[in-house]
Amino acid sequence: MFKNSFKIIGLTSALLLLLAGAAFAAKPSITSDSNYLDINTGCYVLEGNVRIETSSRLITADKARVNITSMEVWGKGHITVHQDDLTFTGDSVYVDGNGKSASIKGGVSLDREGLSITADSAKYDWNSKVADFFDNVQVNANGEQSAAEHISYDIRNNKIL
Repeated sequence: MFKNSFKIIGLTSALLLLLAGAAFAAKPSITSDSNYLDINTGCYVLEGNVRIETSSRLITADKARVNITSMEVWGKGHITVHQDDLTFTGDSVYVDGNGKSASIKGGVSLDREGLSITADSAKYDWNSKVADFFDNVQVNANGEQSAAEHISYDIRNNKIL
């Protein structure tokens, strides 16, 4: 009886360690000049040289609020969102990590080799790999320029839809 109890306790402990390791691996690396936890909102408030990095994404900002539980980020000032060979910039960003989307506002630009898109705002969906640009959209694709009020860009296939 004691042998089985020790096996169950050992297996349970090993499973808990594996789950804890997976949970810690999913958490982003967050740095800033100053930060504190706002206990009323459950968000970390970050100021100055904010860097929020996951395994595949880097967000930088002057200021940000981060909710680790819901994987949400609200950033302001000199926003950059880097993933793979993409760089989005803007004045503010809301990232829904669980929903795998980002909304960027104010002087938005996307830069990729041979392509530059600017707009007033954009929304990017990591699942579909489609970025939608809204209002005052300017596109420079390999030297050819165009304008629109809305465009969708398929990042995976590098093509305007």
